[in-house]
Amino acid sequence: MTSTYEELADGPDLRARGLRLAYDDRVVVDDLDLAVPSGRITAIVGANACGKSTLLRALARLLAPKSGAVHLDGRAVHSIPTRALAQKLGILPQTPVAPEGLTVVDLVGRGRAPHQTWWRQWSAADEDAVHEALRATAMSDLAHRAVDELSGGQRQRAWIAMAVAQGTPVMLLDEPTTYLDLAHQIDVLDLITDLNRQQGRTVVMVLHDLNQACRYADHIVAMKAGRIVAEGAPSEVITAAVVEDVFGLRCVVGEDPVSRTPMVIPMGRHHEGDDAAVSDAAPAGVTGA
Repeated sequence: MTSTYEELADGPDLRARGLRLAYDDRVVVDDLDLAVPSGRITAIVGANACGKSTLLRALARLLAPKSGAVHLDGRAVHSIPTRALAQKLGILPQTPVAPEGLTVVDLVGRGRAPHQTWWRQWSAADEDAVHEALRATAMSDLAHRAVDELSGGQRQRAWIAMAVAQGTPVMLLDEPTTYLDLAHQIDVLDLITDLNRQQGRTVVMVLHDLNQACRYADHIVAMKAGRIVAEGAPSEVITAAVVEDVFGLRCVVGEDPVSRTPMVIPMGRHHEGDDAAVSDAAPAGVTGA
């Protein structure tokens, strides 16, 4: 088990080069290059319809690029056999759907499918992986409930448990905190951090909450209109100027008193003062746009 960034950096190498992604004739991402930091947590942020989820789908081989390619450990993902890819890379899509009547434990067990072959059926290791995933996501008490009977937040945690059970060194998560209340959002993000810090898993996740992205990500990718406009450490990327460029939103950016990471405070039309007022009211370290 590893814990330091230097040790974690030896994980899988996932990168995209010259990606052009489209749905029919509508281009969503164009000429995009991305090298995912190995053994780190990367958060992709940006306004709605900027291409975040589309990029994630391409990284997971769910969407074939019009041009360019995605490589995992030097191999184009489209050349890797499906089962072999699923043992290395797992994705939690934005709105997954479970078959009617499927129980939580059966759903989580499906995360072990890539590890099954005709000569290697269900094993004690698979059983342990499922129970550990249920425990880690606080879903053990709901293991035998039907997924379609759960609340939205419970369903989301069940799907995350399946992704955890899959045991891949790379996890791609599309808005993993959707439907969750604030306490469970933090639980899930803490769990993702545990998987990264304790097991060395590389994580790429789409997040809408900039402050959570700053708290939990080592690397942030800010997208606008299908292109990357900034990437790097949270302190380098999340500035008032970048937030205004990417989201069209004026804000002040200060320091989170808990995590010491950037904290975005939006203005909005009803609370937007002039620059002098913002400067006078802002605590030390806050920048405004």
